[in-house]
Amino acid sequence: MRQPGSSAGTQKNPSPSEDVTQRERTEALRWRSVFDNSAIGVALADANGRVLATNATYQKMLGYSEAEFEGLSFLEITHEDYREENQTLFTELLEGKRDQFQIEKQYWRKDGTLVWVRNNVSVVKGAEKLVIALSEDITERKRAEAALELSEKRKRTLLEINNAIINNLTQEALFASVYLAILRVVPFDRAAFLFYQPESNTLKLVSMLSTAESEYFRVGKEYELNESKISAWVLEHQEVVTRGDLEDEPLTIGERRLVSEGIQSYCVVPLVAMGKSIGTFTLWSESRDTYTPADAELLREIANQIAIAVANMQSYEEIKALKGRLEKENVYLQEEIRTVHNFEEIVGSSPALLKLLRKVDQVAPTDSSVLIYGETGTGKELVARAIHDRSHRKDRPLVKVNCSAISAGLVESELFGHVKGAFTGAFERRIGRFELADGGTIFLDEVGELPLDTQVKLLRVLQEREFEPVGSNKSIRVDVRIICATNRNLQDSIREGTFRSDLYYRLNVFPLEVPSLRERREDIPQLAMFFLSRYARSLGKRIDGISTATTETLTNYGWPGNIRELQNLIERALILCNSPILELDNDLNNISGSFRITPAEIAQALQPPAEQSQFKTLQEVERDHITAVLQETHGVIEGANGAAKALGLHPNTLRHRMEKLGIKRSTHRIS
Repeated sequence: MRQPGSSAGTQKNPSPSEDVTQRERTEALRWRSVFDNSAIGVALADANGRVLATNATYQKMLGYSEAEFEGLSFLEITHEDYREENQTLFTELLEGKRDQFQIEKQYWRKDGTLVWVRNNVSVVKGAEKLVIALSEDITERKRAEAALELSEKRKRTLLEINNAIINNLTQEALFASVYLAILRVVPFDRAAFLFYQPESNTLKLVSMLSTAESEYFRVGKEYELNESKISAWVLEHQEVVTRGDLEDEPLTIGERRLVSEGIQSYCVVPLVAMGKSIGTFTLWSESRDTYTPADAELLREIANQIAIAVANMQSYEEIKALKGRLEKENVYLQEEIRTVHNFEEIVGSSPALLKLLRKVDQVAPTDSSVLIYGETGTGKELVARAIHDRSHRKDRPLVKVNCSAISAGLVESELFGHVKGAFTGAFERRIGRFELADGGTIFLDEVGELPLDTQVKLLRVLQEREFEPVGSNKSIRVDVRIICATNRNLQDSIREGTFRSDLYYRLNVFPLEVPSLRERREDIPQLAMFFLSRYARSLGKRIDGISTATTETLTNYGWPGNIRELQNLIERALILCNSPILELDNDLNNISGSFRITPAEIAQALQPPAEQSQFKTLQEVERDHITAVLQETHGVIEGANGAAKALGLHPNTLRHRMEKLGIKRSTHRIS
C-alpha cells in the first residue's frame, strides 16, 4: 500500500486555468455536436451577413455545400420581396434595438427553386459581431395554408356565383357577376360564353369580357364548328380542354388566329345541363401555362351551375313565349268564334245569318258607307257595331243616333251641333254627334226619318267631309264613316219625295239586309237560351233550360217584333217562372194568334203556289188581314185606336209589312 507523499502514489491536481480551458473545450465540442446534428438548419454569419459556417441541415435545405456557402450573404439568397424587411431587422439587431427577430421568408435554392423558411436570428453571446440563424423549412406548411386559402376562396367564389344565379334574372346580369367572381381566383384576359345553335350547327358568342377589342370575337357572331374544332370536341365529349403554349405549337386555324391576337393559353369548359351540351365557357390568357388542373376543375364546377341556370332561363323564356303565343291564339280563336258564330251578341248559325256575316266581313275593313235594311227588332244596330269593331276605326268611338227619336226641330243641332245664341235656349256651344265621331263611325238608325233639309247637310258631309254647326258660318272638317239603318223602303220614299235620291245613292254603297227572325227559325232555340242565360243571371234565378213544348211554340211563332220581341218575352217568362225548366204560362201562350204558324203552314208557305189553288197564300192572308184592320181604323196606324196596336205590331214594323205586301199608302189615310 502506497504511503502518502511517496513518489509512486503522488497525483498532481490541475490548476484553475487549466480547469476553465477544459470546460470551454468540452462546451465547444458539445455545441459543435449540436450544430452538426441539429434537425434545424443553423448558420453563423458576420456583422455584414456573410455566411461563416453552416450545418448539414442548412446545406441540405438550400442545396449548397459548406464551401459554397462561404462568402455568400443572407440577402443574396433571400427572395426580392423580403430583402428590405430582412435588412431592417438585421440592422436593428446589431444596434441592440432588439435581442432577436423572427421572419418567414423565401430563400432561393441553388437549383433556382424557392423554399419557405422561418428564421430565428440572434447575436452570439460573447461575440457581438457574430450572428446565428436557426432556420426551419416551412414550405409544406405554407403550401397547405395556400391550398386551404385557395380552397376557401374558391368555395366563396362558388357561393358568390350561386347568389348571382339566384339574384340575377337575366343572362346579361348573371354573366357579368360570374366574370367578376372568377377573376378573383382564376386570371384571364378574355372570357366568353358561347351557346350551341342546333339549327345552324354553330356556336354563337352571347357574352364576352375582354381587355382588348377584337374583330374576330364579337357578341352575336356565330362560329362554324369545323373552325372551332376544340370547342366542337368539348361539346361532344363534355370534357375540359386546356392549352398552355399556343405559340409553341398551334393546332388549328382558330388557335393560329388566337396567337395573332396575343393569346398564349386557354381553357374551354363545357356547359352541360341535364346531360345535354348547351354551349361552352372559355377563358383566354396572354401568358403561358396559366390554367392548372385545379383551375380546370373549379371552372367545371362553375360551368355546371351556370349551365343549369341558363337552361332554366331558356325554359322560362320558352314558357313565356308559349304563354304569349297561347294568349294570341286564344284571342284569335275567340275572334274566330265571334266571327263565325256569334259576332259578339249576334247569336245563331242559320244560312241566312251566315250569309249576312260574310258580307259584314267583306265591307268592315273598308271606309265605304253601309245601308242596313231590316224589320224593327232584327238587330241592325248589332250589325253596325260588328262592322265598326272589325274596321281600322275600332279604337275610335261608334256614335249612335236614332233619327226617329229626335224632333225635326232639333235633329240638325243633334247631328252637327250649334254655337251659343244660334237659337232661343242655345246658352252655350254644343258639340254635335258628327264632331264626336271624328276618326270613328257614326250610326244613323232610322235614317229614313230625317227631314229633307237635314238630308242636304248630311249629303255635304258625305261629299266634302265638312259641315257647319247651326248658327255658324265656319266649317268643321271631320273624318267619319257613316253606317245607316232603316226599316223603310227608301226607294218608295224617293218616289214620294220624302227622301233625296242623291243621298240614297251615297248611302247605299254597300247594302245589307238583316233577315227577320221568321227567316232564320233555326236560330230561335239558340237565341232563347242566350236570353235565358242573360236574364236568369240578372234576376238571380237558376233556370236549367227550356221545355220542348215551349221551344216548339217559340219556333212556330211568327215573331212580328223579331228578336226584340223574343227577348222581351223570355224576360217576362223568367219573371213569372218558378221551376228550373222554363214554361210559357197560359197568358204567354196567347201571343198574337194571327202570327202563330204551324210547321205544316211553314212547309206549305215554302212551296211554290199551285197554278189553280183554292187556298190563299200566307202572304195573301196577311195582306187581307192588314187591309181589313186598316179599313176598321180608317187608315190610322199609330195611337190607341191605330192599326198597329190592333195587330200587336210596332208602327214602323207595320209600315214595313205594308210596303213589302204592296199595300199602297194612298189607299188609306195613314197617320
